[in-house]
Amino acid sequence: MAPLLDLDQAIRLAERWRHEGKRLVLANGCFDLLHVGHVRYLEGARALGDALLVGVNSDASVARLKGRGRPIMTAAERAELVSALRAVDGVVIFEDDTADALVRALRPSVHAKGTDYTAESVPEGAAVRAGGGRVAIAGDPKSHATRDLIRLIAERFGGSPKGFGGSR
Repeated sequence: MAPLLDLDQAIRLAERWRHEGKRLVLANGCFDLLHVGHVRYLEGARALGDALLVGVNSDASVARLKGRGRPIMTAAERAELVSALRAVDGVVIFEDDTADALVRALRPSVHAKGTDYTAESVPEGAAVRAGGGRVAIAGDPKSHATRDLIRLIAERFGGSPKGFGGSR
């Protein structure tokens, strides 16, 4: 399992990898209800370099970005799930709505975003280029989304916990 890092630890690790000549890739996201699209995105991101750090949006950030009822899982739980993926070398939780500050602090060689973006539409693009890195798009076509999973569960089980195999 990859370590959960605070920002200072992530900066030191990024500096160590750069010193070792490794190409650092940074990916980020909410990762609320981890699904196959997330796995494919992170595997694609990892293939772009030698080490992958993943920024996970904080609970407050997810609530601002996704709206009422989100996140479903806490940042600590989401970070733990992401850290368990073999493609991931480290995870850091960040508070902002974009990963601009994380990009500036870590200075990745590559900042990977999912296929719901283009290289030109990545919010952190200017920060990546200012730090000497490049933006890359990774993963499979955006045909998986947490909101779609939530909708599917609600449709299939009518919002009733009984449908989930429990008695509560």
